[in-house]
Formats: sequence, C-alpha cells, structure tokens
Amino acid sequence: MKPRKCLYAELPCVAYEEAWALQSRIVAVRKERLIEMDVILILEHPPVFTLGRRGGAENLRVSEAFLERSGIPVVHVERGGNITYHGPGQLVGYPIMLLREARLSVVGYVERLEEVMIRTAADVGVHAERNPINRGVWVGTNKLGSVGIAVRRGICFHGFALNVNLSLEPFSWINPCGLHGIGVTSLARELSQELSMEEIRGIARRHVEDVLEVELVPAGLSEIAGSPQNHHHPIPLHLQDNHRLPPLNELPL
Repeated sequence: MKPRKCLYAELPCVAYEEAWALQSRIVAVRKERLIEMDVILILEHPPVFTLGRRGGAENLRVSEAFLERSGIPVVHVERGGNITYHGPGQLVGYPIMLLREARLSVVGYVERLEEVMIRTAADVGVHAERNPINRGVWVGTNKLGSVGIAVRRGICFHGFALNVNLSLEPFSWINPCGLHGIGVTSLARELSQELSMEEIRGIARRHVEDVLEVELVPAGLSEIAGSPQNHHHPIPLHLQDNHRLPPLNELPL
C-alpha cells in the first residue's frame, strides 16, 4: 500500500505569531477541502515563550520588566500543555493533519510525533525516550523535545519542538511545561558539539515520512495555503510566494 502524499514546506526562522497565522489559514483551507492533502511545515522560531490552553504565566520565574528588557514576547495559544520556550536552533515541526484520514487517535498521533524526535536523536547518537512525568522526549530527567497540539474539527495542528543547538538559558526563566525541578537539554549539550541544522532537518524529514507513513511532496506556500486574498488568516507578506520554495541550502537559516 502506497503512503499518503503530504505537502511539505521547509521555512527559515519565522516569527511565532506569523507561523501561527499560517497554520490557522492552512487549517481553514484544509477544512474547506480547498486542498486534499495534509501539510507539514518545518521551521525555527526567533526567541518566544508560548502558553498553552492551561495557561502557564504563573510558571514564569522572571518579572515582566526583565522580559521586556530581554525582548522575548509571550504568546498565549490554543495548543495543549503549559509554558515553553522556542528559539533559533530548535527544530519545530507543524503537521496539519486530518486524523481520521490518517487513521490515528489523538494519543497515537502524539506518540508518533515523539517517535520522530526519538529516532532523530538516535541517528546522531543521543538516546532519548518517553517519560511518564510529561509528554515529549527526555534524556534521563532532562527534557529534549516537546509536543503540544490542538485539534479543530478533526484537524490537528501545532506539533513538536526538538532542542538541537538553541540557547538553554531562557528555560531557566520558567518552569518548563509547568514542571518544577526538571532540567532541559539539547542534542548539542548531549554531544558536546553543535550540529548542522540542515542535517537535522534532513534526518527529521526522513523519520516524519516513516513514522507518519506519508510521502512528503515539496510545495510552496501558495500551493499549500491558496490565494492570500479574502481570508481571515492571510499569509504574511514576506512568506508569500508564487513558486516552490528554494532548496534548503538557499534559505536564510
């Protein structure tokens, strides 16, 4: 049986709120059946703290004045989970998928996103695993990757974040995922060296195909999200295109 085809876009470092708006637009387009395939976005974010459905502002360990000086925004979104941090050097994957067509339960889907991160880490020599403390993937008691999803009319969005080379200091300003007394790690910390984000993207892409049982079809945003006119969630202007995205090595990472 051939794997389902899934549209796929590699993006550079995209502001969190712009990527959120893009996801919302794709969800709407998918719901309206203006595209017939699921979509997966792979990207990075500039520094940002995000709060999930359960909130998490109480798990900020620094003052608002400190945050203002740091220049790191706090964004409240509809994904599951509590507070977390995103920054350059963290691999973020946003699958926008109809779970019914993928024949997945919500729990089964979350486990597959975890599996993508576990296999990606294993390929560079880091043993990561699940932990009953919290969803995501862990190296011992240190969290390596997070999962946070939302479901709107059967369509999943948001996704996973794997710590590769990012600065871990901002995690010390919060109780990550609302948990106290846990550590956060990265592939770079575990290996005592930085990794090529291009290489990690390629490894993750292969495991996304294997674990989610899809064939990734490279596509530009105009193919994925349709015309930017007359829609509540327009594509950010600098992300709009009328062609396929350039190869990864031509993107400004």
